[in-house]
Amino acid sequence: MQPIKLSQTIEDYLALLYVLERDGETIVGARLAELLGVTAPTVTNTLKRMARDGLITMHENGTHLTEHGWASAKDVMRRHMLMEWMMLKMLPWSKLHGEAHHLEHAISSEAETAVYEELGRPQTCPHGNPLPGCEDTVAGWIPLTELVSGEKVIIRRIHELAEENRPLLAFLDEKKMTPGTEATIGEILPFNQTVGVEVHGQIITLGFAVARYIYAEKPAS
Repeated sequence: MQPIKLSQTIEDYLALLYVLERDGETIVGARLAELLGVTAPTVTNTLKRMARDGLITMHENGTHLTEHGWASAKDVMRRHMLMEWMMLKMLPWSKLHGEAHHLEHAISSEAETAVYEELGRPQTCPHGNPLPGCEDTVAGWIPLTELVSGEKVIIRRIHELAEENRPLLAFLDEKKMTPGTEATIGEILPFNQTVGVEVHGQIITLGFAVARYIYAEKPAS
């Protein structure tokens, strides 16, 4: 029996649930509605359909992906990230995530494998997030909010949840604060929740709400 083709909406939900559960976050309907830009009743109805189709479980202990849901979600994430790499030389870095949403639903398994091999089997997407199964690659990278003033680092990752903020990606792209960029942690002000980051001689001030989704690596001493 051929597997049932999932709708684009279901695949979008799967990708988000994958990120949340991978990171140990509790899956809450109101949070999903906010991230997906839909109403709470819409989320409830969609989750019920996903539970019916065996993609998730919904019990008193929370909402979780099933084994089938995990496999399907990992497939969506992998296709999305490979599409980002495929377009890297043709589109601005800040637009890769949005455009990949259109392509990830259409690529075949055969084409996906070919792209993966052609790209040299990447372990992260262009934003530094790990392809499914490559989580150890990013395990040592630290959120900017957990660093110390004066530390020299290399920007490595813009978390998937921050990728959903298109104006933020455009801002980071404009300031050249993208993976691989050397930076110095500036003044950290807990009272107003900001951290300064020096990139290419320019100080960029970020709120903690954003900075916690930007990860950096300390160079080997």
